[in-house]
Amino acid sequence: MRNMIKTQGLTKIFKIGKKQETELVAVDDLSLEVERGEVFGFLGPNGAGKTTTVRMLTGLIRPSSGSAQIAGFELGKNDTEIRRNVGILTESPGMYERLSAEKNLTIFANLYDVPDIDKAVNKYLSMLGLWERRHDAVGSFSKGMRQKLVVARALIHEPQILFLDEPTTGLDPEASKTVRDFVEELKTEGRTIFMTTHNLDEAERLCDRVGIFQQKLLTQDSPANLREKMYGRRVVFHLRELQPAWVDLVSSIPGTGSVEAVDNKLVVSLKDPDESNPEIVRTLVAAGADVQFVGEIRHSLEQVYLEMVKGSERVQQ
Repeated sequence: MRNMIKTQGLTKIFKIGKKQETELVAVDDLSLEVERGEVFGFLGPNGAGKTTTVRMLTGLIRPSSGSAQIAGFELGKNDTEIRRNVGILTESPGMYERLSAEKNLTIFANLYDVPDIDKAVNKYLSMLGLWERRHDAVGSFSKGMRQKLVVARALIHEPQILFLDEPTTGLDPEASKTVRDFVEELKTEGRTIFMTTHNLDEAERLCDRVGIFQQKLLTQDSPANLREKMYGRRVVFHLRELQPAWVDLVSSIPGTGSVEAVDNKLVVSLKDPDESNPEIVRTLVAAGADVQFVGEIRHSLEQVYLEMVKGSERVQQ
């Protein structure tokens, strides 16, 4: 099975108001596919419908229309099987604070009918650095330690798919790094991870692909492809001095797009910089230019995200 998550026209409409006369569209016609072993980032502003999507995909709430297959099971028909095959970390997870970390994990391992409970509990307490505090009440834990524990809880039954809803929100840098490192470790194991996050640097570092979402799916692709689609690839050739004739000279080289002179720099749009850069440097040097260094303008995923979300808001207005 290649697709671990597949949705077709998934929609959720809430009825609000005293008489439930008003319809609020939380998720509108969502169609996407997430492959086995992929880390998929689901990005969007507050109120975009990300958490509602996660709740639908994990069988916690029913969609208003559309369909989905999760780990090969049909949403709405095989919800019990779906819940057995997914793990979920919510943005505000609840734990039994008077009980120890070990007891908390044991309770959830029992609920999931984990075959060797002691082995599973010990494995994840050790992996997440909680072994020394396993007998301590969860109420005495820092927020970072709690987050580690709920990650362990989400994995205790070895689910095929892990849903992480804002996994590092409110954590200090050290705890955030621990969670990110653990996600990277799970990625190397081939786990399928669906992650919502506001941290775009985190998404860029961890995710194979991302979807930018605001009630509707605005776009989806790898972070690198999204940057290239929106901005292209632009390379800056820094020169000791610039001769105006060199603009036309570089423009004539195959593979170049626009060429702009800025101070003593040539800013060149290129389809494939790795292929074109050496030829451009050779041409400039042959024309008498002193090439000081070459650098590529790097746009961030944050810039792509902000452009997409702002564009969507303008359309809605």
